[in-house]
Amino acid sequence: MSRPRPHSGRSYLRLALIPVLCSLLVLSACKGGGPTPEAQAKNGEAPKEPDAVPVEVAKVTHRPVAASYSGTAALEALGESQVVAKTSGVALAVLVEEGQVVRAGQALVRLDPDRLRLQVAQAEAQMRKLENNYRRAQQLVEQQMISANDVDQIKYDLENARAFYRAAALELSYTTVTAPISGVVASRSIKTGNFVQINTPIIRIVDQSRLEATLNVPERELSTLKAGLPIALSVDALPGKVFQGTVDRIAPVVDSGSGTFRVVGSFASDGVLQPGMFGRIRIDYDQRADALVVPRVALLDDGDPAVFAVRDGKAARVPVKVGYVDGEWIEVREGLKVGDQVVTAGKVALREGSSVQVIGAEPAKVAAKPEAAKTAGTKQ
Repeated sequence: MSRPRPHSGRSYLRLALIPVLCSLLVLSACKGGGPTPEAQAKNGEAPKEPDAVPVEVAKVTHRPVAASYSGTAALEALGESQVVAKTSGVALAVLVEEGQVVRAGQALVRLDPDRLRLQVAQAEAQMRKLENNYRRAQQLVEQQMISANDVDQIKYDLENARAFYRAAALELSYTTVTAPISGVVASRSIKTGNFVQINTPIIRIVDQSRLEATLNVPERELSTLKAGLPIALSVDALPGKVFQGTVDRIAPVVDSGSGTFRVVGSFASDGVLQPGMFGRIRIDYDQRADALVVPRVALLDDGDPAVFAVRDGKAARVPVKVGYVDGEWIEVREGLKVGDQVVTAGKVALREGSSVQVIGAEPAKVAAKPEAAKTAGTKQ
């Protein structure tokens, strides 16, 4: 009995190629194998138009625009004071808490006054003694029982005693620590019973009636920014709110290291703005009430300023001369007119002369071909 011969490697290769060839035939049939533009021209057929590119457009319009400088800065209190103890002693009473509003001259802390009271009493007794001695010396000098030099010495000792008394009384007054400015108690570092060293900061007071923001502005803006210009401020902590202020002062010199100058703006806090908030600041230095504008997104990013305008269903690259930039709008000085449509979305796929389909607009109606019309007439 003879064994069946095994298939050769070539047979297996043929069997493997059959599915691949079938797939290629199916794909070729699906593509349809339509005629190329050259074949269409040879057969007298018009070449097929490329598909229109879908785009979004905006109309050129008039609106007010402002020239401005924008920057960021942290808000600072107009006035701030670190209250220090001018004498040492035990804090018998702390009279304020954090967040409390205080007035200038208001008592904040009372220190133990006993030791200083004794010093005042001692200085006062010495002063009274010398005052009596001086009065008696004046009587004796008239009777020529004491020399004029002795009287002068008593007089100088009396003046020294009076000065020592005033210094002791002043030191005693320091046991009541008062507020140097009006404002809000921002922090307090002592408690009742603590021993306070002289010149130690114990309370911080912040005047929040007005706040300041300092900008470091490039020197090219030195001729445009002036004191009194309006400022619009927005802060991250209060989204959606815009606060108004003014340019308070401008540094008259430019820092040679950074090439910037300081611009300080001031704002009314109204109990809402707080020192330390991070603010975004815009200073408007010029305005045009009726400028020709387009959205900033319509501007092309390939060199000189230009936009794609839609004209007769085609994209036309139009060079423009731009002016002020105001938020999402940019002023157009030359190149466009009111009512022109400029492409705002879909610019990347466009070339000069590209067919476009404006999203939201009805597609243009295509006229019937003469052959189709003739056929329709024959059928009727």
